[in-house]
Amino acid sequence: MALSEVILLVEDVDLVEFYGKNDQKFNLLKKSFEDLTITSRGNMIKVTGEKKRVQACKNKVELMIKMLKQLGELNPHSVKDMLGGQNPFASKIKQDTKNVIVYGRSGKPIVPRTKNQKKLVELSEQNDVVFAVGPAGTGKTYVAVAMAVKALKLNRVRRIILTRPAVEAGENLGFLPGDLKDKIDPYLRPLYDALDDLIPSEKLEHYAKTRVIEIAPLAFMRGRTLDNSFIILDEAQNATETQLKMFLTRLGPSAKCIITGDLSQIDLPRNQRSGLVRSLGILDGIEGIGILRLNSDDVVRHRLVRAIINAYDHSDARREEELERKKAEKAKEREDRK
Repeated sequence: MALSEVILLVEDVDLVEFYGKNDQKFNLLKKSFEDLTITSRGNMIKVTGEKKRVQACKNKVELMIKMLKQLGELNPHSVKDMLGGQNPFASKIKQDTKNVIVYGRSGKPIVPRTKNQKKLVELSEQNDVVFAVGPAGTGKTYVAVAMAVKALKLNRVRRIILTRPAVEAGENLGFLPGDLKDKIDPYLRPLYDALDDLIPSEKLEHYAKTRVIEIAPLAFMRGRTLDNSFIILDEAQNATETQLKMFLTRLGPSAKCIITGDLSQIDLPRNQRSGLVRSLGILDGIEGIGILRLNSDDVVRHRLVRAIINAYDHSDARREEELERKKAEKAKEREDRK
């Protein structure tokens, strides 16, 4: 019997997710190939035994890695089915293909995860300007960036422009270290994070150098005409009325635009009104402009984020009711004095 030995590297995936809690999924693999010696150390797996069986085990390990990369998870039941001869990976990919926005790094399919995220994709396909308004964690920015990357890959646009107001949330920019770019970058970090997940780092660096992808504060948009571009204005609740009007009038004939914001997190000074609030009121109903309102049901972050948002919403509603009650009491007192 010809013996063989191979060393496999588990790369670009979460090792805890790959091996499973207490090595649950790795032990399923070992049990399926009890005639082989299979050991692991970190991201390295060594398989020793009869040549054909070693090759079969190698194929299964590679399929597990591929499933985890493209599906974002590795369910123990799916691993059992796969080791038993089925290929749940293929059926899952086939099922999700019609909903894929774009394929990210390592071939991972990016799909809408909620009904409203799917609606955001549809509205962006049907309109040149879309407002997506909702609480934190609803995936507004991520889906918008995925749509922009898709448009770039399909040559529908030549550039992606990502912008947001550099508004301080209780901190002063002047006390941050570094030059202007260093001070502004923290405000643009969520946009960088989304791009990092969708485009390989080398290609992203090339796009940035050649200005195919541009990330800049909203103030830098003044005086420009943005055409043949997919433009995303993030955190638009912190744009003033003047800034948002300026931004919307920058759009060229071949531009696409998604504007995202969260009306519960306005950081503008009290004497300034949010341009997003006014825009939603006066632009609703214009052909070519879509408006989507997301809610806590669309939250795709930690399960507690939804509960936190609901708790704040209830608290705000009670506070508003109390203010209205006090106003009514004062008005009654004034009437009684008359």
